[in-house]
Amino acid sequence: MSNTKITDEEALAFHLEPSPGKFEIRATVPMTTQRDLSLAYSPGVAVPCEAIAENPELAYDYTNKGNLVAVVTNGTAVLGLGNLGALGSKPVMEGKSVLFKRFADVNSIDIELDTEDPDAFCNAVKLMAPTFGGINLEDIKAPECFIIEQRLKEELDIPVFHDDQHGTAVICAAGLINALHISEKKIEDVRIVLNGAGAAGIACLELLKSMGARQENCIMCDTKGVIYQGRTEGMNQWKSAHAVKTDLRTLEEAMKGADVFLGVSVRGAVTSAMVESMAENPVIFAMANPHPEITPEEARQVRADAIVATGRSDYPNQVNNVLGFPYLFRGALDIHARAINDEMKIACAHALAELAREDVPDEVALAYGKNLSFGRDYIIPTPFDPRLIHRIPPAVAKAGMDTGAARRPIIDMDAYELNLKSRMDPTASILRGMNARARAAQSRMIFAEGDDPRVLRAAVMYQRSGMGKALVVGRKEDVREKLEAAGLGDAARELEVVNAANTHHLSTYKQFLYDRLNRKGFDAQDIHRLAARDRHVFSALMLAHGHGDGLVTGATRKSAHVLERIGHVFDADAQHGAVGITAVLYKGRIVLIGDTLVHEWPDAEDLATIAQRGADVARHMGLEPRAAFVSFSTFGYPVSERAEKMHKAPDVLEARGVDFEFEGEMTVDVAMNAKAQAAYPFSRLTGPANILIVPARHSASISVKLMQEMAGATVIGPILTGVDKPIQICSTVSTANDILNMAVLAACDLG
Repeated sequence: MSNTKITDEEALAFHLEPSPGKFEIRATVPMTTQRDLSLAYSPGVAVPCEAIAENPELAYDYTNKGNLVAVVTNGTAVLGLGNLGALGSKPVMEGKSVLFKRFADVNSIDIELDTEDPDAFCNAVKLMAPTFGGINLEDIKAPECFIIEQRLKEELDIPVFHDDQHGTAVICAAGLINALHISEKKIEDVRIVLNGAGAAGIACLELLKSMGARQENCIMCDTKGVIYQGRTEGMNQWKSAHAVKTDLRTLEEAMKGADVFLGVSVRGAVTSAMVESMAENPVIFAMANPHPEITPEEARQVRADAIVATGRSDYPNQVNNVLGFPYLFRGALDIHARAINDEMKIACAHALAELAREDVPDEVALAYGKNLSFGRDYIIPTPFDPRLIHRIPPAVAKAGMDTGAARRPIIDMDAYELNLKSRMDPTASILRGMNARARAAQSRMIFAEGDDPRVLRAAVMYQRSGMGKALVVGRKEDVREKLEAAGLGDAARELEVVNAANTHHLSTYKQFLYDRLNRKGFDAQDIHRLAARDRHVFSALMLAHGHGDGLVTGATRKSAHVLERIGHVFDADAQHGAVGITAVLYKGRIVLIGDTLVHEWPDAEDLATIAQRGADVARHMGLEPRAAFVSFSTFGYPVSERAEKMHKAPDVLEARGVDFEFEGEMTVDVAMNAKAQAAYPFSRLTGPANILIVPARHSASISVKLMQEMAGATVIGPILTGVDKPIQICSTVSTANDILNMAVLAACDLG
């Protein structure tokens, strides 16, 4: 995965829109009627309150405690930014909270404490601890982080975990297990050198020692050199615990003959000469961020046998904490753990290591744009491996149960794994896969409306995200001014601006258009106006002649107008099989609805074609298509001539011999609810439908917009299919991110 260029303006806009911050809190129970309110609050709430007061363990049953983690900091060591204070750290802590939710479905609240006094910090956390099932400490400077964590572990009966220490340690341990496996060495025999005696470094060494590394084989270094017995300068109780009896005094001396180097220090701390002096098959974990102690290129230049990991996503073997903390807490919360102990951390490391040695799923290879297999460049799973959620938490939970940390052990582990699989949002992997395909395609994307700031921001994001080349249709000076107004003035040099005045192909475009339209009432003057002055037509002509690979338009004009203009260049109408399919994403489900763009009042044959186009889009997205022809009736009742075509359309599909599931006519609840489907055992659907074919364009539009406005569903589309070239038409209310998504769809060529 390559690093994406992100501007300050983009980062600020991301945190500002659609609402300030990165998450919100929603009720999980109905709150509409007086009865609902009476149950949620007074008098109904008194019943669980009294039950919990009598038996505190029931808080896990009647409140959200069992799936709620506090991300707590004082902002004294924020990422690589230093002491930003409590409020300055809040965006990072919100980010941590959304990572908990995204990767392990753990609810999380960020809490920023405005104190650097360890006693005050601990007292505050202790007082609020009954609210939570776990405490994740974050971005607290050493040595206070050691004091705070140790005290809270002693005083609280829920997991307390400082991710900066133990998260790094767990992923480091997982990688080292596999690196030693490849190099055929044992942890109890290898010589380990650690540079960086801060929180993460000390935690790494402590965990490795608990896994079998010998004290005398582990050399810890800091800015003063080797930490040896008898040293007094720059020492504290945590460093002293790792002091060894040795004559070595410098990192350079310690590296000679070492099997393993672990770096959590600074850029350039390790030289090529140091690497060259290491033992056969050296393991080098240069984890300083954003710049490692030595780059993989530099290390391998002198030692081709080296196994190298870093903290960066643009190199193989990324030591990424997101592989650990979400799943550690998931497993700990699910057994109502009293703590996250060493055995649970070690179980997490071994489970991660085992996962990396297995075959990699196709969707992971797709997301990373390359095939991955266990070896020197793949010793740690990738963060987007879908197996993490159902492989790591069970290992953690089992270790917690075996060591007595569980309040409520899991009885049926197979059922638990199935439950974990169902918790994750499948739409995330679908969207990630499409982004990876777009990045691999490297399409030249034509953005037709270069006078709109949203379109320009989308074009900049498309190009800077490594998707391909953005071609903006507009006037160069106008584009430059609008980019500057949007805070993206530097992008004016990056984007290629195209228009009728600066192309050498206008005469070719006009002749092509004249040949298509001269028998449809268009004369030469009409053709000139269309080709030279209408950006939608001009952009479509660019695409038709191979001067771009995809087209995104529609942000400034109604879709019907845009489709008409595109129809001058392409056969983008119902007669030629064009269809608009809209994807609706909500609560982990994705449903395709058609036709939302082309067919005003489709007949049974048209409906069958729409279903086929929908199935094509579904498969492009990685879904197994199940289409339902929906109406207000189910299998002929109640009788209505309005539903007749929905009743006939499945027969048309059956006659065409399609290779996907379909059924109808049926109401939406029957189509999408497995329990409702059970009443119709003859149905051809084996599960909830993910493609809904509706009777007319107006009903399709109403359905989509109702979900968008009332439920807050994410809407992608309409996706134009059945046209010779990849063309996507945005809505006029699209944000820059919506337009970017449409560009991604065009690059994937879902049509």
